[in-house]
Order: sequence, then C-alpha cells, then structure tokens
Amino acid sequence: MTDGEKIYYLNKAGRERVQCRKLRKKTTQVRHYIMRNDLYIAFGNPFSWKNEVKFGIEDVAFVIADAVFERDGIYHAVEVDHTQKMSKNRTKIEKYRKLSKVTSFKLIWITTTDYRRKQLLKMCEGLDVTVFTAADFH
Repeated sequence: MTDGEKIYYLNKAGRERVQCRKLRKKTTQVRHYIMRNDLYIAFGNPFSWKNEVKFGIEDVAFVIADAVFERDGIYHAVEVDHTQKMSKNRTKIEKYRKLSKVTSFKLIWITTTDYRRKQLLKMCEGLDVTVFTAADFH
C-alpha cells in the first residue's frame, strides 16, 4: 500500500535477517486507521476518545461509530468513509437521524474526495455535521 510513503512487510527470512521477532500482517484498513487518527489529532487527542463504539439508544437505533468522544458535554460520533459504499453510509445516516430526534450529538465524517464530501453533506441535511476530506489534514 502506498499513502505518500511505502510500507514493507518482511517475510520469515527478512524478519530473521534483521532479528525481528514481531510478525506484522498486511491490512487493507491502514488508510482507514490513518484517517481516523488524523481526526483524533485534529481534535486535540481527546481523553474520552474511544474507537469502534456502539452508539445509540434502546428502542430507537444503534450504530457502530468508528470513534466517539465527548467535548463540553456533547458527544461527537466519528465516521470514516474510506472504501464504504454510499448506500451503507446512507443507512448509517438514517440511524443517526433517528437518534437525533431523541438526543443531541455532533456527527463528524472524514472522506476521500470533495465529491463524496458533498454527497455526505446532502445526505446529512438537518443533522449537526462536519465533513472533512483527508486532504484537509495533509
């Protein structure tokens, strides 16, 4: 994977040559983690930040947010749109819309392109939302 820099994974012979005992597996989610971490840093490393949190209210809706944190008594739900299909995002947004009728929170998205930012903003109309692109941080 290339994201402005190259990442190399060592095979068994390579690990033995450099005396590395830790096995690291390739993951397709590296970019997802980087985008989420960009938001973590941009929001000042919130102490209350938790990754992959079940967020919701019984009998209303639940979503698995990529991250959740609290600031000034307000919950912030973080969503990373890296390779997600827009139909999946739409389903998630509808759950957030149901939740917004019974509680207040801010929704923060990070995505890959301005086109996707515009799509997310349109789908989130009426919600307290901010949408960033990865380019906003690099």
